[in-house]
Amino acid sequence: MNDFNNEAPIRIVRKKKGHGGAHGGAWKVAYADFVTAMMALFIVLWIVGQSKQVKQFVANYFKDPGAFFDNTKGGGIFSGSNLVGQEFAVDPALKREQEEMKKIGDAIREGLAQDPSLSLLKNQVTIQIVQEGLRIELLEGTNAFFFDVGTATLKPAARKILQIIAAQIGKLPNKVVVEGHTDSRPYSRLDGYTNFELSADRANSARRVLVTSGLKPGQMDEIRGYADKRLRDIRDPYDVTNRRVSIIVKNEGPVSNETNASHPSR
Repeated sequence: MNDFNNEAPIRIVRKKKGHGGAHGGAWKVAYADFVTAMMALFIVLWIVGQSKQVKQFVANYFKDPGAFFDNTKGGGIFSGSNLVGQEFAVDPALKREQEEMKKIGDAIREGLAQDPSLSLLKNQVTIQIVQEGLRIELLEGTNAFFFDVGTATLKPAARKILQIIAAQIGKLPNKVVVEGHTDSRPYSRLDGYTNFELSADRANSARRVLVTSGLKPGQMDEIRGYADKRLRDIRDPYDVTNRRVSIIVKNEGPVSNETNASHPSR
């Protein structure tokens, strides 16, 4: 009896299955916080490296995200229109300004379509909303011309077109710039007259018609003569469409020069 009582008791140890604290799920939360912080850091670094305009766009989005959408047309501000493939405005005031310019562009098209005498030249007038504002270009063609060849003398139909344009853009308060462009064919005279003088003279000829046909006093801001330094068709420097007069109705707000410099029609 005593021997039985002196036997050591039998102990059964059952180990609990499962990972210890070091192998739990807490590390996943910490890792997710780290990744989120890194993503925020990279976004900030990306914004810091952007142009002033992009920074303004981002700031305006957070101020008014609704400005990115136009529910009446089923698309955002980057959707297409009948005047241009894309819009640029994020600031609500600039967006409204572009909408007014579109109306002016439509009115110019309508005025050109209503005059039968402009049937040959009206299809050589392009109207676009671009980064710097409203751009209207009078492109020379193979069968119809705005100027007498090699001169800055406007043809009668070209004067009519400029008068229609002036009557509409004169309704806006925006400043206007006129540019003259040529192709790369050399224009040489003994007196040193070159494509630079020719492009500037053509721009001035257009300016004179505009200011006497509807532009407000002081609305004309600048005349530019680019010669062949801003080709429309860089693949063919001698293409006739490189010879043109561009009329730019400038946005009243600030515009990035970086984007302007890359515009294909410049």
